[in-house]
Amino acid sequence: MTTSAAPRPAAVWVKRNLFRSPFDAVLTVVFGLLAVYVTFQLVRFVFVTARWEIIGTNLKLLMVGNWTMIHLPRIAIAMIILAVWGGSIGGLIHARQVRRGTSTLAEMSLPTRTGDLVRRFGILIATVLLLLLLTTTPGPWLMAAGAVVGAVLGRVIGGVLGRLHYPRPVAVPGALVFAAIPIAMYFYLIDAVPLAEWEGFLFNIFAAMAGIILCFPLGVLLALGRRSKMKLLRLMSTAYIEIVRGSPLFVLLLLANVSLEFFVPSSIAPSKPVRAIVTFTLFTAAYLAEIVRGGLQSIPRGQVEAARSLGLSPVTQLSRIVLPQALRNVIPAQIGQFISLFKDTTLAGLGLGILDMLAVSEAITQQPDFRGQGLIIETLAFTAFLFWVGSFTMSRESQRLERKLGVGTR
Repeated sequence: MTTSAAPRPAAVWVKRNLFRSPFDAVLTVVFGLLAVYVTFQLVRFVFVTARWEIIGTNLKLLMVGNWTMIHLPRIAIAMIILAVWGGSIGGLIHARQVRRGTSTLAEMSLPTRTGDLVRRFGILIATVLLLLLLTTTPGPWLMAAGAVVGAVLGRVIGGVLGRLHYPRPVAVPGALVFAAIPIAMYFYLIDAVPLAEWEGFLFNIFAAMAGIILCFPLGVLLALGRRSKMKLLRLMSTAYIEIVRGSPLFVLLLLANVSLEFFVPSSIAPSKPVRAIVTFTLFTAAYLAEIVRGGLQSIPRGQVEAARSLGLSPVTQLSRIVLPQALRNVIPAQIGQFISLFKDTTLAGLGLGILDMLAVSEAITQQPDFRGQGLIIETLAFTAFLFWVGSFTMSRESQRLERKLGVGTR
């Protein structure tokens, strides 16, 4: 007597998910063929038909705009210092986790840690290598190598400093000085090139980072104001949120461009990049306020009552009990809004006339060597790819943070 072999798990999965019924089978075949066709056309465009020489020729314009060559080393120096700063933060956080016994990296070998970094930032690393391959000078390679070395060095320094204990009179000033390093790098850069002349992808990244940093505290304050028991504060916060959320971002950018000088003399009016950053901040803060308010409403009332029964002050209840849980619960929505802000920075070129990366990608097609050749598809595809890489990296890190904090599971 013979027995038939048990079906393989892969075959069972295919039958259950793709060919469960005749209708499912038809859909699988149709969309499978469509996916193959789209993939073929995409690969053919990237590796065969596209003319990427326009990107290689204008890579500097796309990245930093019209920065003069003499000032580009400042960007490299700032990047290396920020890499050391970021690596130090990672080292400090890891040392703190080791002290608390919550670190998972301590049990990993060096190859495992390397593999984890590649999984997290593989696409970002591959994109940086692609940009380096498109360059024709050794400067970007030296900057990238310096940033890698700086990040590793910073991680070691942060790990050493994180194992030490500091008295409060030393820890507080040290933390303030450490936090001021990115601000110092900003002033170091604008000392050579004013913010009004920042262009290309550099402007998009800086505007997104500044908008995210500035809109977060404002959004939290607006959310708290809308839930406040003070009627005037609640009405003011609600009016701001509803008016700004009901206004298109592009219209606000146009108003910032053409209407501000009716109220402020042009001699003291802020530059267009500053107007763009302020507009992005005010607009995103209104959306973020509603996201945070939803997080605050998700906290059970028993949490507040338990904190009150322990004799905690209202400020302590909010800062130690309510707000941390509320922000943790709405991490996906917050990151989604930050990604939207990053992509919306391309509207600054249309609304304020700033030469951001999208504006540069359209302008370079009018150069004498490329005019009338239909290369706008290549430039727009390259721009879209860089924005997708940035958005995808933010999304993946958000998912990693959610898993680490147990969002949705506890």
